[in-house]
Amino acid sequence: MRGARSAPERNDVDPGAIRGVLADTFMLDFDEKRGFPFRIAGSRANAIFLKELRGLSFLELWRDADRGEIDSVLHCVADEAQAFLIGAEARPPGLGAVDIEAILLPLRHHGLTHSRVLGGFAVHAAPAWMGLMGAGPITLTSLRALDSSTRQAPAREGATPVGFSLRDPPKRYKHLFVYSGDRPAT
Repeated sequence: MRGARSAPERNDVDPGAIRGVLADTFMLDFDEKRGFPFRIAGSRANAIFLKELRGLSFLELWRDADRGEIDSVLHCVADEAQAFLIGAEARPPGLGAVDIEAILLPLRHHGLTHSRVLGGFAVHAAPAWMGLMGAGPITLTSLRALDSSTRQAPAREGATPVGFSLRDPPKRYKHLFVYSGDRPAT
């Protein structure tokens, strides 16, 4: 979808084309001062935390020790137009953890990559408490930058690529657990 651009435009994303995962998706405003608030969030993304995420800070969902790392990842998504896959877990106090994967994808809005971030949460297996109580703070367990080596050349002939630098590069974590995409029936 991105073509020769660093990332697709917001208007390129057709919700109908991703209807199978729409309930898992979210869009963040690139607003560091407000903790990258959710612009929109799907129903299954909301169900993990048992609350409407719209308007809430994405960073506030994470435990204090991981917020700096997640902030750095969000800057890399925008600065480098780099996608990231994050492994995490969350749990209400005293109950079992739920394994979560989060994807963060660069998204341009009116030509700017520092405007929106497209993302999604995927839960490997819904625990018995899900839907009855919200997950506590998310704990970062793994992090992987997704391959961006397939980028195309700049659209205009002779155009100079933007010289991005990786600001506060995120630490690498153990290998991320990746699921086939098959989800148990709920």
